[in-house]
Amino acid sequence: MDLNFKANTDWRLFTHELQSEESAAETLLWYHLLKSKKMGGCHFHRRYTINDYSVNFICLKLKLIIEITGDIDWSQSVVQQKREADLQKMGYFILKIADSKVINNLELVKEEIVDTIELLKENNKLRH
Repeated sequence: MDLNFKANTDWRLFTHELQSEESAAETLLWYHLLKSKKMGGCHFHRRYTINDYSVNFICLKLKLIIEITGDIDWSQSVVQQKREADLQKMGYFILKIADSKVINNLELVKEEIVDTIELLKENNKLRH
């Protein structure tokens, strides 16, 4: 995939290209849990762009980002730490899930996501 695209590139084409390169875990999570509002009635988008960052999945209403992590631990990189800090400063909560966990134990992943959604909904009630 060529990331050196011009500013006037059609974002829909770029997003489609990203989706064609998603991992098996991302596809599994999307089609079995997130696509049809099966997770606490929340509407999720996949491969969503926030400022300069692309996230795997997002629920805009709850400001919940779900990131599927591969075998490489990107969380140690300075770039990844800055990305996470920037997103958190914007008010997003980032839930990281290992791709092997999605593939091997989807039910546990579902519980983890539902618990996170309930926690964020409760926190939103407390703030209002």
